[in-house]
Amino acid sequence: MTIPMWMLLGFAAWTLLLLMATVGVYRWTRIIFRNEPVASFRSDRLEGADWYQRGTRAHANCVENLPVFGAIVFVIGAIGLRGGVVDALCITVLIARVCQSLVHLARPQTDSVVAVRFSFFSVQLACFLALSGMAVHHG
Repeated sequence: MTIPMWMLLGFAAWTLLLLMATVGVYRWTRIIFRNEPVASFRSDRLEGADWYQRGTRAHANCVENLPVFGAIVFVIGAIGLRGGVVDALCITVLIARVCQSLVHLARPQTDSVVAVRFSFFSVQLACFLALSGMAVHHG
């Protein structure tokens, strides 16, 4: 397996870990220990503790960006684009994604915290664009 594929797998694993550690823990503890009905967790309104809301949003951010990274990794694999720069960009995507999620989870969302979080997202976006540009140039 190539480094980009490993990083894509890492991104997917991180997305699942966030789901289990935030949304899963919050909901299942309430269902099991507080006898809340499974259907009581609605997606059309904000509810729950602040950390749970941040966890839900951090997980959703991963779900929104995973297909983009997946498509890019698929294309660079299909056209045989390889090399140190490709590997470094893919590694950077995963590191920036984990950091963005951790910043999202760790602190209430002030302007400075959101700016830091957005910086990590911007790094990912730059990597996505660089990888896409390299694919277009190579293909």
